[in-house]
Amino acid sequence: MDGLPIWAPLLIFVVAVLYSSVGHGGASGYLAVLSLLAIPRAEMATTALALNILVAGTACLNFHRSNHLRLRLTWPLIVLSIPGALIGGAIYVPERVYSLLLAVALLAAAVRLSGLLNPLSREEKLRPLRLPAAVPLGGAIGLLSGIVGIGGGVFLSPVMILARWAGAKQVAATSACFIVVNSIAGLSSRMISHNADFGIVPALPLAAFAGGLIGSSLGARRFSSLALRRVLATVLVTAAVKLL
Repeated sequence: MDGLPIWAPLLIFVVAVLYSSVGHGGASGYLAVLSLLAIPRAEMATTALALNILVAGTACLNFHRSNHLRLRLTWPLIVLSIPGALIGGAIYVPERVYSLLLAVALLAAAVRLSGLLNPLSREEKLRPLRLPAAVPLGGAIGLLSGIVGIGGGVFLSPVMILARWAGAKQVAATSACFIVVNSIAGLSSRMISHNADFGIVPALPLAAFAGGLIGSSLGARRFSSLALRRVLATVLVTAAVKLL
């Protein structure tokens, strides 16, 4: 990452603000930025996971402090996601397959951020989370997240919203916790299997932390900007098309 352009940490900051406002760590956004910089694949995934842990951890704490985190909603989803992410992080896939999986993740993030899947309205009745559906779902998302190098929030949040398992704030809190544990598992697996390549410069984690602190505070206590998220969704779609 020698000679990193000045706009890169600025984009990382914006990504962290927008993603953390909905309880996400932003790995798919960081991967989009890094792909535009033509960063090597191993370095991209490792860097994104490290930033993900930092930002999603900050978001998890903020949403927890605002009393939005529900352990009974969260633990069934993470119980199999952790071993899934460990396995996924050790799996090496061909460059074309990785690019395809990453493009799908970016498009999923774009749909989530664009507002096409709207949060639950107050009139809609919530449904109880069912263990036979939630446990294997978490494992599958964890496996895919480990392979691609993201935390999995872009896949989990839309499913939870469509299944009506929780309201918007609770979904964001659960996603943040889910992302932290999966990112730690995926990064650990990459380090153990020697599939990790760190190339982080100080400007990136500083920008990500500042963005995560601001975004998660707004998301937990105030609101998130739909217009700005749609701008970011456009960036993600552009990066996905570039990969494809």
